[in-house]
Amino acid sequence: MTSPTHGPVSRPTWAPPAGKPPLSARMMRATWRRLPAKLHDVGWEPGLVVPAADGSPLITDHYFPRAEGDFPTLLVRSPYGRGLPWSPMYGLLFAEQGFHVVLQSCRGTGGSGGTFDLWRNEVADGAAAVSWLREQPWFNGTLGTVGPSYLGYVQWALALDPPPELKAMVVQLGLHDPHALFHRDGALHLETALAVGVGMTYQHQGMGPFLKATLRLQRRLRDVTTAKPLRGAHVSALGSEPPPWLDGVMTHPDAEDAYWRGASLAQSAERLRVPTALITGWHDALADQTFGQYDRLRAAGCETALLVGPWTHTSALQQGWPEVFAESLAWLRAHLNADPSGLRPTRVRVHVGGENAWRNLDDWPPAADVNPRFPTPQGHLTEEAPTDSAPLASFRYDPEDPTPSLGGPLLSRTAGPRDNGTLEARDDVLIFTSPPLTEPLDILGPVSARLSISTDTGHADVFTRLCDVDAQGRSVNICDGLGRLRTDGREPSQITVPMSSTAHRFAVGHRIRWQISGGAHPRYARNPGTGESPVDATTFTPVRITLHADSALILAMDTRGSDPSAAPNG
Repeated sequence: MTSPTHGPVSRPTWAPPAGKPPLSARMMRATWRRLPAKLHDVGWEPGLVVPAADGSPLITDHYFPRAEGDFPTLLVRSPYGRGLPWSPMYGLLFAEQGFHVVLQSCRGTGGSGGTFDLWRNEVADGAAAVSWLREQPWFNGTLGTVGPSYLGYVQWALALDPPPELKAMVVQLGLHDPHALFHRDGALHLETALAVGVGMTYQHQGMGPFLKATLRLQRRLRDVTTAKPLRGAHVSALGSEPPPWLDGVMTHPDAEDAYWRGASLAQSAERLRVPTALITGWHDALADQTFGQYDRLRAAGCETALLVGPWTHTSALQQGWPEVFAESLAWLRAHLNADPSGLRPTRVRVHVGGENAWRNLDDWPPAADVNPRFPTPQGHLTEEAPTDSAPLASFRYDPEDPTPSLGGPLLSRTAGPRDNGTLEARDDVLIFTSPPLTEPLDILGPVSARLSISTDTGHADVFTRLCDVDAQGRSVNICDGLGRLRTDGREPSQITVPMSSTAHRFAVGHRIRWQISGGAHPRYARNPGTGESPVDATTFTPVRITLHADSALILAMDTRGSDPSAAPNG
């Protein structure tokens, strides 16, 4: 081991303690299937005190292989506690495979001192954790990081000025831009904000308090999300300990506001040289952030890999855990142990919906033809471009009876693909549907909507969604997006709404459906129709939204057919 400033240093002898990992972690470990065989018995040092940047005590658990020899270290910093499921998923499983694992509670959580403040302390506290590692007799100078969600954010915080020991990162369903988590084009991600508030406040206290708080939020969700005004209504649903930062993130929609200064860590990926693997799911609430991370790493020339599965933010760590763990382990072994034998042959691997198979790709997005589809007055979706921009169809959006959200990229158990039949039966939802396909159609890459819209109030949101309609007429959501309109009365305005990305096969006999509405509540806070802030509005005005003929659904069509390396989902 070397000191980054003083050269080679000697390490004192370390005698591993006798403690076993907690029983709860060992019991959960015993329930998992399709995971690699254990290589080592695991020891546990709980409750170590690591000084934060300001001296606050950061409570830390150390998991280690009970075996002779040097092993690399994984740093896992979390605001969600050090118990279930983090203890078995990261402490126990990775130590079994030959890693020291340092599982640390962020300040103000899990018994650590100080006050948790979402993003403001992670750069300095991550650096302090590495300084402590350098003093440990078992640290061999080779460091990696791994973890999901906010555990990804702390990795980007460390990568802002990466220590020389950092040799690999695995960002699973990871965050780098808190503003984008809470806002989109001026619209508040209301349900996500509430879910994050509960998770950050209660999960580090243990599964019992967290589940109780989650159920309380579910019971009171309607009352909270329809309150007038919305500001402060979350307090009753989050119990006696509402996070002080939640009001701030909900009431600052502008990314350029000084409130968000320093929050985004996008620049970390723009100059990184640490090999970084990225993992997400098509219905992950942070999927677009992951695709942005991949683009920046590729532009910087950083070694990277991308895995995208058929998962939501939570299901990736449940049903998808065998794939996520295998991908993570292979990357860490390759870059911390010089063992590339587990790496896949291509940079990108995606699950193709509809085909239910994995496909290996050289890059993301792959080369594809841009293929627009156009709506018709009869409700069809056609490849024939319109000849004018005449009004095509209209609907009335009433914020007092907002179009409900259904599935999609949420943080809750209601996320993911859902039957959209009840939603599409509403009067405030337009649908345009193609004829049944006579041959398979593969969409690989970003999807967007080019909309020509007029309104009678000048203020509206437009929610747009791509669906797959099977031979029985069941319509299932694939990807979607929302844009905010600020129109000049009845004159049409043009807006392009990104609808995330997908890898999906429309089978023979299936139909492509384009769905358009005025919102998706409570996923997004309802637009009051007056131009007032959705958080402070007490008056709501219905709006008539008119779609014009020169609108289009933009698809990235893969014309090369299936990759011969594609494998059925196992």
